Amino acid sequence: MKRFILILLPMVFLFFISANAEKAGLFGDNSSPAPDFTAKDLKGREISLSKYSGKVVFLNFWATWCGPCKAEIPDFIEAYEKYKDKGMEIIGISVDKISPKSVLKFVEKYKINYPVIMSTNKIQKDYEPGPYVPTTIIVDQKGKIRHRHIGYMDKETLKDYFMELIEEK
Repeated sequence: MKRFILILLPMVFLFFISANAEKAGLFGDNSSPAPDFTAKDLKGREISLSKYSGKVVFLNFWATWCGPCKAEIPDFIEAYEKYKDKGMEIIGISVDKISPKSVLKFVEKYKINYPVIMSTNKIQKDYEPGPYVPTTIIVDQKGKIRHRHIGYMDKETLKDYFMELIEEK
């Protein structure tokens, strides 16, 4: 047991350091092109990343069973309401292995006001959100991936990412 903890502890430490370093932009220019995708949202509307050109897009990978995901949803709802007319878009990408109908019930219960799609193998391959949820990938107005935020995101951090990118034009 002691040996297991000695192995696990450095791995956890390394994870937190790399997550914070990436958030702080310490890994250099993080601006690769965001792959386009088209998918139907839970209400049957077609969603394409390319339709959001000129906006800052938050691709929020989440799941209905995830505690931190549930905790950040109210902040995402509030931020979207406040900043959608200023160029913010949020696309929730459910990684659940349950039916879209069940995810829709969850979305309605939590009153999520931004589009939600089910993740696909292609989206997973293209964006590589990793095994942790929530993970939010932030795409700038030029269609470049600028940030990858692993874990819970509060409304101040969401706002900071948005304000940083929207001011670039």
